[in-house]
Amino acid sequence: MAGKIGMGLLIVVGVVVVLLGAAFLVLNRPDIPFETLEAKYAAPTSHFADLPGGVRMHYRDDGDPAKPVVMLVHGYGDSFLTWAPVIDRLKADYRVITIDLAGHGLTRTPPDYVADSDKFAEQVDAVAAKLNLPPFAIVGNSMGGGVAWQTAVRFPNRLSALVLVDAAGWPADPNKPVPTAFKLIQSPVGRWLVQRIETRPLTTQGLKMDVVDKSLITPEFVNNWVAVQQAPGHRAILMGIRPGKHGLATPEVLGKITAPTLVLHGEQDVIIEPEAARKFAAAIPGAKLITYPDAGHLPQYEVPDKVAADITAFLQAQAPAAATAPTAQ
Repeated sequence: MAGKIGMGLLIVVGVVVVLLGAAFLVLNRPDIPFETLEAKYAAPTSHFADLPGGVRMHYRDDGDPAKPVVMLVHGYGDSFLTWAPVIDRLKADYRVITIDLAGHGLTRTPPDYVADSDKFAEQVDAVAAKLNLPPFAIVGNSMGGGVAWQTAVRFPNRLSALVLVDAAGWPADPNKPVPTAFKLIQSPVGRWLVQRIETRPLTTQGLKMDVVDKSLITPEFVNNWVAVQQAPGHRAILMGIRPGKHGLATPEVLGKITAPTLVLHGEQDVIIEPEAARKFAAAIPGAKLITYPDAGHLPQYEVPDKVAADITAFLQAQAPAAATAPTAQ
């Protein structure tokens, strides 16, 4: 009898292993070559810059090269793609540089590259030096907002203005909702799975948490978001991003910022609570705060007309000061 039970158990285990293996083969999503992604997603204004550490950064360069420069920086897992509506609205009055950080979009990195927020700020500095940019306004969303204020602290001569859009940096509220994908990557097994399996359902859920108007999260939008994450090496980098020693916002650190600052935030943001925006505005000397009642975590995608108009009005108000700003070293 014991032998029959043991044999039956082995058969059940074997069937489960086969089913799991078949499911993994169905759900497994291989890398998409950069050449394929570039052919589909690179814009006519796309360029690449070789930076220290073997990073080949993709960036868009839109608008008139003679106009004041605005640099746009995306959030975690995002890319230049969600900035497209704002680019279209700013490029008539500004030279708009939109970058992909390491592990994102169409930017290439060496094998086993490990990213952190310190390196991201250094990439902003490096691409500015590579392009010989004059002092510029930097606009960052979410993680990119963290990169933006760190750039303002560490490389102040680079900037003429700072705009934070639902920016990261303050310790998160442990009681706020967390997308399932973010919960998964908190464990080694979850990180292993997220790097290898189809994540469109998880990504769809997470992105719908990011916005008030759920209809904006179309299958095409999700497909584009997921596709660029499948570039070689990107998923490993995304699973291994470290905070960096400069990544924690405090009143003492932010009080060092000298760039004129605008803080924008969606009042319906469930990823980074609006209280964080008020903290940024209170900590950064002279900062101005604007919130959007009808937007969540991605105002640049959800209410681009308002975001672009507020950025433009703010930068125009700073124009006399920007004209006398020191030249970047």
